[in-house]
Amino acid sequence: MTGRGSIALLLIAAAILLRPWDRDPIRRLLPHGEQASAVGASERLRGRVERAVDGDTLEVALARGGTETVRVIGVDTPETVKPDTPVQCFGPRASAFEHRTVEGRRVRLLTGVEPRDFYGRLLAYVWVEGRPRERFLEDELLRRGLARTLTFHPNDRFAARFETLEQKAATAGKGLWNAC
Repeated sequence: MTGRGSIALLLIAAAILLRPWDRDPIRRLLPHGEQASAVGASERLRGRVERAVDGDTLEVALARGGTETVRVIGVDTPETVKPDTPVQCFGPRASAFEHRTVEGRRVRLLTGVEPRDFYGRLLAYVWVEGRPRERFLEDELLRRGLARTLTFHPNDRFAARFETLEQKAATAGKGLWNAC
């Protein structure tokens, strides 16, 4: 195959894999064949993060109005602000990452099938909008070793994905896997 033919083939393959026309990160991550409307009781929301409370809890001003305390689904970061609990190993780093990465940023939320926890917080998967691409917050936390997986049925849509990322970070000794 000629040089130009190889480049053209690579560009076509990249376009198919990256799907730049598909701007919906939620749909891209859903299991093959699952429609966004088939997310069960889940709801899609948009908002802006007003404050990162800690590594896995956010205060989000929703585009439709109102503010919600959002507990990020599927991950657990070391504690930094929980009453009567000492600051845990690597907690300050996870919290600092969260502040840097999400505060003031627009986010997309996909609420859990079970939308609220015992404390009344909104349970949601979080995508941080930005250029050059949107980032799945849970992926970033796990990939960097800033969180462990935390799975509660029925909010387990991405559990296998999260476990794989956690195992890779642990094997590589990233973040808390090396320090704690």
